[in-house]
Amino acid sequence: MKAGDVFSYSFGAIRLRKLRAGLTTLGVVIGIAAIVALLSISQGLQDAITEQLQKGFATDTIIVSARGGGMMGGSSSGFRLLVNDTQTIDGLGNVSTSVATILKTGAVNISGRVELVTIVGVDIAKYADVYGGTFVAEYGQIPQSMENGTVVVGRRIADPSMNGTMIANVADSIEIIWLNATARPPKNETFSGHVGAVLKEVGGMGLVGPSDSAVYIPISQAQEFFGTDECDTIIVKLTSDDDAVVESVSKAIQEAFNDEVQAISATAVLAILSSVFSTLELFLAGIAAISLLVAGIGIMNIMIVSLMERTREIGILKALGMKSRTVLLVFLSESMIIGLIGATVGTVSGWGLANLVAVVLSRSGGGVRNQMAGNGAFSSMTLTPVLTPMVTLLALVFGVGVSVIFAIYPAWRASKLKPVEALRYE
Repeated sequence: MKAGDVFSYSFGAIRLRKLRAGLTTLGVVIGIAAIVALLSISQGLQDAITEQLQKGFATDTIIVSARGGGMMGGSSSGFRLLVNDTQTIDGLGNVSTSVATILKTGAVNISGRVELVTIVGVDIAKYADVYGGTFVAEYGQIPQSMENGTVVVGRRIADPSMNGTMIANVADSIEIIWLNATARPPKNETFSGHVGAVLKEVGGMGLVGPSDSAVYIPISQAQEFFGTDECDTIIVKLTSDDDAVVESVSKAIQEAFNDEVQAISATAVLAILSSVFSTLELFLAGIAAISLLVAGIGIMNIMIVSLMERTREIGILKALGMKSRTVLLVFLSESMIIGLIGATVGTVSGWGLANLVAVVLSRSGGGVRNQMAGNGAFSSMTLTPVLTPMVTLLALVFGVGVSVIFAIYPAWRASKLKPVEALRYE
């Protein structure tokens, strides 16, 4: 019996049992749709967050912070990273410049409206040099020397709703408020100034680098305002983003401070992020695969029932000369067709489901994103599901493979039926 005849006969058998075949196929559709939807959303989320991070990061930079304290705290050993430590770093090879940053959470009062912000004390001229592509003024000019209370504000501070309704313009007065928790009793410290420039929208997550929800004041003013010479991070701009240069400078910085600091490159952060998402994708795919395995058990059950119902039919076919191998191929072909149809429909359904979820999240989660953006995270982030060719191929292979594997036992039993016993079966 030719291969075309085997598939034709198998397809005909499926058509005769439409309801049963449809329900069996539905199990495969659900499993594949779950896998495709989860992986598409996960890949889309990874791409969106990576894009946000890349907006704030520069590939030729290294972020230096006290070891054990992270980017926002001091070292557990008591080591303090100071503003003047930039002089040590500037003396190392392959370093273009370095800039210390003091970061505090506070608020600003503009025209009677109070907004939560990140207060960044920094050397504005050096900072603009490091992040020349994102630290750009939309209104006004970023001064090379900030004096007389001049500050630079992020786009979301000047336009909280991000709809063009400005509450802060160049030359407007601004009051910066910071809660001094070390004082007894704790008290609000205030600093009054005026807006020198409003930045263009940056987007990004604001972990390091320019943020739409930050206000920038001179580093000297920050030292006086916060009463400290300790900085949270030192951003180092290198002469090249070559991996060898990044690695050598990172090692040199750690040696210069006796391993009391950690030097993390932007590319390393992105690599860690990719690794985390890869693990997450495997976990999600494993969960979704459980439903596909359940569908496979259903296929086995249906095939066994079909075998019992078609025992006399198989006996007649074998009595007419059909070989056991052909009977085996007929049953496997039926499961292959069911798996292929289920995988194809499941892939399309999963892609549609992923886009539906993205639309629902974009409509219902806007307020959440805006609130999060107030802290400089996920501002202007749009989730777009991504269906890669590899995921599509794996979905098809997995769907067909599971269907065939779970049909092997029923097909083997059918091929081993003896014609005389099969004809006597009631």
